[in-house]
This record gives sequence, C-alpha cells and structure tokens, in this order.
Amino acid sequence: MPLDLSPLWISLKTSILATFITFFLGIAAAYWMLGYRGKGKSLIEGIFVAPLILPPTVVGFLLLLLFGKNGPVGKLMEPLGFSVVFTWYGAAIAATVVAFPLMYKTALGAFEQIDTNFLRVARTLGAKESTIFWRISLPLAKSGILAATTLAFARALGEFGATLMLAGNIPGQTQTIPMAIYFAVEGGAIEEAWFWALAIMGISLSGIIAVNYWQETRGRKKEAGGAGELLSRGENFPYVTALERESVRASSSGLFVDIEKQLPGFSLQVSFSADKQPLGLLGGSGAGKSIILRCIAGIETPTRGRIVLNGRVLFDSQQGINLPPRDRRIGFVVQNYALFPHMTVGQNIAFGLSKGLSTTAIKQQIEAQLITVQLQGYSDRYPHQLSGGQQQRVALARALASQPEALLLDEPFSALDTHLRSQLEQQMIETLANYEGVTLFVTHNMEEAYRVCPNLLVLEKGKAAHYGTKHEIFERPATVGVAQLTGCKNFSSAVAVTSGQVEAIDWGCTLRVIEPIPDALSNVGIRAHQIILTNDLSHENTFPCWLVRTSETPHRMTLFLKLHHPSTSHSDYHLQAEVFKEKWATLKDQPMPWYVRLDPLRLILME
Repeated sequence: MPLDLSPLWISLKTSILATFITFFLGIAAAYWMLGYRGKGKSLIEGIFVAPLILPPTVVGFLLLLLFGKNGPVGKLMEPLGFSVVFTWYGAAIAATVVAFPLMYKTALGAFEQIDTNFLRVARTLGAKESTIFWRISLPLAKSGILAATTLAFARALGEFGATLMLAGNIPGQTQTIPMAIYFAVEGGAIEEAWFWALAIMGISLSGIIAVNYWQETRGRKKEAGGAGELLSRGENFPYVTALERESVRASSSGLFVDIEKQLPGFSLQVSFSADKQPLGLLGGSGAGKSIILRCIAGIETPTRGRIVLNGRVLFDSQQGINLPPRDRRIGFVVQNYALFPHMTVGQNIAFGLSKGLSTTAIKQQIEAQLITVQLQGYSDRYPHQLSGGQQQRVALARALASQPEALLLDEPFSALDTHLRSQLEQQMIETLANYEGVTLFVTHNMEEAYRVCPNLLVLEKGKAAHYGTKHEIFERPATVGVAQLTGCKNFSSAVAVTSGQVEAIDWGCTLRVIEPIPDALSNVGIRAHQIILTNDLSHENTFPCWLVRTSETPHRMTLFLKLHHPSTSHSDYHLQAEVFKEKWATLKDQPMPWYVRLDPLRLILME
C-alpha cells in the first residue's frame, strides 16, 4: 500500500464534481435534443458525442488550446489571476468533457423509451411542459438516468489522456489514480500499480453493481406486488353509476371539425360535427381515426383547416390559432390507457385537477371519481397492481375528473378480452349517457361501434366515406368499402336494367329491387344473415344453389353457395349465407339443389 493516498482523494473529488456537472448538462442536453427538430441536429449530435470518439489526448489537446494561456477562455481568466491549467480544476474539466457523452446518450435513450402516450395524455390534462418534465419524463427515466450517472462517474474516475494534457501529473495536486498507475508501472513499482488498479476497479464496479442490484430488487418487488394483488382478490365488474358533474356550456355547443393533414404517403381530409350523442369513428387500420383525435387534442397539427369546440376556436390555420393541448379542455383515453406507472391511482386521477384546489378538495374529487367507476379503496394502488379492466376505468376517471368539454376514446377496449370487453362496454354506454360533453369513440369493430354510438363517421384512406346515423349506415351503406366495414360479405358488380331491376353481373342473375336505383350504380350487395334458404319457389329473386363448403362458429354456420349450377372448386362460389346451427341441422341432409331468396327489401345498391 503506497504511503501517499492523495491520488485517491484527487480522483474522487474531480470525478464527483465532473459527475455533478454532467448530470445537469447531460439531462438538459438530452431532453432538449429529444424535441429538437431544427437544422443542424446531426452536427450538434456529433459535437456532443465527439469526446467519446476522439482519442483522449486529442480531447486534452483541444482543451489545452481552449483553456491555455493563449486560448480564448484562458485570456478571459488571465485578468482575474486564475488558470485551470495544471490544477485539479483542470482535471475536473477534462473528466467532465469525456464523461458528458455517456451521460447525454444514456439519458437520451432513457427519455426516448418513454411511451409518448404518457406525454400526450399529460398535455390534454392541462400540464405545462415544465410540469411534464418534472412529474412524468424525469421520474419515468429515473432508472436510465441513474445508470447514466454511474457510467459518467466511472468514466470520469478513469480519465487519463485528457487530464494529463490539461492538468499534468503533479503529485499531491493533479495526480489521479490512472496517472498514479501509469507512472508506478513506468517506475517499476508493480505492487503500487496493482493497489491503484484494484482500487479504481473496486470503486467503479461497486457503483455499477449497486445500481444493477437496486434496479433488479425494484423490479422483483413490482412484479411480486402486482401478482400478489391480482391473486388476493377476484375481479368484480359492476355497472358504473351515473356521473354527477356539471358541464361547461358555451354559447355554441358541439364540436366542428374541418381539417386536412398531409403525411408521407397519406392524406387526411375530413369535415364533420358532433354533439352530445357519441359519434363513432369507424374504419380499418390506417384510415386516419387516431390522427383525427390527436389533431382535436392538439397533439398533432393539421396542415390546414379549423376546429371549434363549444364556440371556442381550438385551431384555425387562416387566423393562425393553435391552442396548446393543456388549454383545449379535452379528455383523452388512449388504447393502452397510459396511466402514469410511477403514480398511484389517486395521483393519476388528481393529475389534471385544478392547481388551486385544497388538499381536502382534491381528495374528495378522487374519492368521487373512484366511486363513479366502482373502485373505492384503490386510491393508493399503482397501475401495475390493477387488472386491465380496472386500468381502463381509472383512465376514464382521470379523463373525466378535469371536467373536459370533449372526451376522446381511442379504441379503449382493444387490450381487453371478450368477456371483460362486454362488461366494460356496458359501463361505458351508461357513463356516456350521463356525460354532458362531446364524445368521439374510435374503433375498427363494427358491432362495438353500433352498440355504443348512435351516429357514425366511416373513414376510408383518410376520407369520410359515409356520415350519418348507425341505422342509415348499416342499412344503406354508400359504397362497397362502407358495406365491407359494416360486415357485408356479398357483392356483385351491377347495372340497371329497368327502374325496378338490376343485373347482378357476378352472380349471373337479374334482381327485382325496391329502393331507387342510383344514377352511378356500381354494385349490389346483401348481408349473409339476410339470405333466405327456402322451399317456396314462387317468390321473386329465388334461385337454385349448391353448397360448396361450410365454416363453423360456436353458434352459426357460414354456407358458401354457388348459384345456378354446381361448383368446380372450393373457391368457386357466389354467396355466403349465415344460419343458426338449429337451421343447419334441418338443412344439411336435404338434397341439392337448394333454393335461396334474395329479398328485394334487403338488397343494398351502392355507387
């Protein structure tokens, strides 16, 4: 063991100071770069990480040019009689510069791993960007930032080349452990070199091991807590009681949206209005449903257009109006619910409440919302301790707690199993019936949309394909695409023959129709469950058919039928008919041909 332990104290104070400085600089730089979209981003990124790539002696040489007697910083400090060259401050500066890239890159990675839905929801709940950073981003990135701090400390502790260039090797003043090792080996003092090598490895590895142990222990506690909660209780799904809240009424009620949004390979162009009755946005993946919600919430900015809620202009491209999400009074429930995982249920619900409320008032509001969603006593639990259904109810309670003028629901049941989905759907219907604001409900499930929403907007490739009541859209879909989205499986290209007849070209038959024939008729269709299998040949639109194949579900049989003559292959069919299994039991043994009737009242004529 060496008599002079000054390298240990010099290394510790320089690395601790360097870590302290890089902690704040690295986090600030990472968070700024996360949202930076300006020019020169790659150049700035390159400058930030350059000390990690360049040889340490090059970094030290550049620092010497900067802080030396003739350098720009050195000249500024000269009148003050202060210099960092060949001082322990120089060693700290060198350690800071080489440790900064590790802190910056690791912190940036931690921020990038945060689900953007957390940030989006926080903005819709009225949080400022500074609040989001301190209460959402920083706590969620805590593990990554702790790892970054540990790596930065280890890198600062082991810095050699840049320190030697800027601070030199002055025993008792600037000689750090790495330099002590180097000069001990050079002088043949191998035992001393071993001592310092083991010391620096012990300090560095102990910090890394401590962080890893803390993260693993925290993860096990979290998993055990969640498993214990779910095993210790059964799930209960009572209906939600009526929400008792006062709505904010403006001079002109309702939501008006007329926007365009240009995206790479996609163009959204929609115009619609909505009132108290829930409006369902129905469409396939990529139709633009979620983008519309994000534009209304202020998370996305339309290319052009106008959004007005209860007389307040939220967005107007011509007037240059674009209210931030926190000022729009919008409640947003996303697909994965985005409950803040580091906050309790009560803290999640309270996040969007007015900052002027007293502690007692906030607690009363939380309890009222928990009673509304039948989760009394869950205030102190964390999201990972809840089932999927309970998380969905907490997300709804959080959205409604701030009394929003509009509620946006982005496929809120998509993460749930079928049974739970049905239970919570009923709760949602009752909740929305008592909600005084505007509701938009996004889904790609036609049955779900039909049950929840009286009115529907059907989207195809970013455009409104049909907008009206659910009865109108399901009974008289405007296009083939709308009919397909609403579950129709049978289509044929068609032309008008007379005022009451059309020719179904693909089916090879002429059909009597009741509804007026559109001028631009292109297709005729009929739903599978509306095809009638009959023995009465006297009715119009009755044709012989042969069974090609079947497809079975728990309660129904789908029959693939060929009209006029037998099929030549499994894929050679005209129609799909659905019958209950009781009907199939009486039908399956009957000889071919069977007869189908295409009821004129059930035929759908589309442009």
